[in-house]
Amino acid sequence: MKERLSRLKTIRKLIKNYRIESQEELLGYLQKEGFEVTQATLSRDLKLLKVGKISDGHAGYVYTMPDEDERRESEQIYIQDFLRGYVSIDYSGNIVVIKTFGGHADAVSNALDSLNLDEILGTVAGDNCIFACLKEGISGEQFIQSLKLKIPELEEE
Repeated sequence: MKERLSRLKTIRKLIKNYRIESQEELLGYLQKEGFEVTQATLSRDLKLLKVGKISDGHAGYVYTMPDEDERRESEQIYIQDFLRGYVSIDYSGNIVVIKTFGGHADAVSNALDSLNLDEILGTVAGDNCIFACLKEGISGEQFIQSLKLKIPELEEE
């Protein structure tokens, strides 16, 4: 199976180049491109890419991609949520611990997930702390450098 980033790029291309009305139809195109994807994975990919449906002007709806300005604006909102809520970042092995102000962990975790950092397998949020599990071979330092590329305003302790 091809990598996730390649699949996401292909999904963008397919939606821009074809009139796609359903996930089943999109799955068919992806299979022709060499991707073996489940319906659940495709649903997550569509959510991640912020794919929407618009009226085709007749009796149906087709998938559409947000324009670049909308994507940047959305990403800026997530960055502000992250910066507003986090207190500190530390790591050990492939686990990153992000301490937040009380009640902000959920918003910071959601922002982190929405920034689509490829280094992260997943996050778990409490009230004032987030645990992020990194992919095999990714160090905490590499994660922080990647995060700084997305959030240049990020200050380290």
